[in-house]
Amino acid sequence: MIRFWFSLVTFLFIQMVSAQVPMQMGTSATHFQIGTREEPIDFIVVDTVLIERKPILLFCQGSLPIPLFANLDGYGLYMIGGGMSNFDLDSLRKVFHPVVISMPYTPLVVEQSYLNPSFCYVPDPQLPRDFSPDYLAADTLETYVDRAKAVLSFLRQQTWVEPNGWVVAGHSQGAKVATKVAAASPWITRLGLFSPNPFGRIDQFIRETRLDAQLGRQTWEQADSLMDNFIQLSRLTADPEVRSENQNFASLWSFSEPMFDDWLALQKPIYLAYGTEDRSADLCDLVPLFFIREGWDHLTMKRYLHREHNFFLVDAGSRPDQSQPGWPEVMNAFIHWTRE
Repeated sequence: MIRFWFSLVTFLFIQMVSAQVPMQMGTSATHFQIGTREEPIDFIVVDTVLIERKPILLFCQGSLPIPLFANLDGYGLYMIGGGMSNFDLDSLRKVFHPVVISMPYTPLVVEQSYLNPSFCYVPDPQLPRDFSPDYLAADTLETYVDRAKAVLSFLRQQTWVEPNGWVVAGHSQGAKVATKVAAASPWITRLGLFSPNPFGRIDQFIRETRLDAQLGRQTWEQADSLMDNFIQLSRLTADPEVRSENQNFASLWSFSEPMFDDWLALQKPIYLAYGTEDRSADLCDLVPLFFIREGWDHLTMKRYLHREHNFFLVDAGSRPDQSQPGWPEVMNAFIHWTRE
């Protein structure tokens, strides 16, 4: 009998945590939390009035433990929103309920003193390069996909959500997460990929090393040694025992999986957008060739000239021009495509 009541109380407690009351965040978003106290999943719907039935657009943010909100000195609560703050939100909200999930083991709101120069959350401000050990352990493709699937399952039960026409999109690392989520979720109808690397992380290091040698930034002898080191790094991370002992290797291995096969197997419309000045996305130029060879026509590609990884215009000195952002144009074109 005691065991029965203990199990019942535990069950009700978990249900209570999973059914946390939504909380409005300023004037921009509504916060939800699902999961358990030990492993909560925070996410936001980038709207404060959740009445009209609209489909979901899940945006999978890129890498690093960047919080969804920050308390900035002299400003107050600021929504970073996984990059959502860069979008034309009025246009986006006309069509979708935009959703962004927090990074694992990253507080929903972070005080500015706990942000490093890259706006990453660090538990100790005196150690701006040291991320939370829990975050590092959870920083794998599998973790992000599982969290996203849990959020989507929760949203399927909400009365203000239209069950048809859902879209998932991702930027950079998030494009890999979005790919796996789209493959695992039958109600996802379209996939958006922004600044993805069709292969992985290590191949980018090798390509950058080769380019540096070609441009005379280093000798070919130096490049030869570096490329061999990167190949050895890939061989090292392929060992499951090594990955189990080193969190960074586990993350590197999971995000070095090529995406070509997933995209070709996914019989859903795919939208691919990237900037020509983005080194990580260079190999996107080749993606249409794979689709042509297989006889598939579900790929739409948009190449943005003279734009970098976050779609800022690049000036003559190869520096991003912060006064000329590109995300509103890029995302609005994508929204228009989803409605075609």
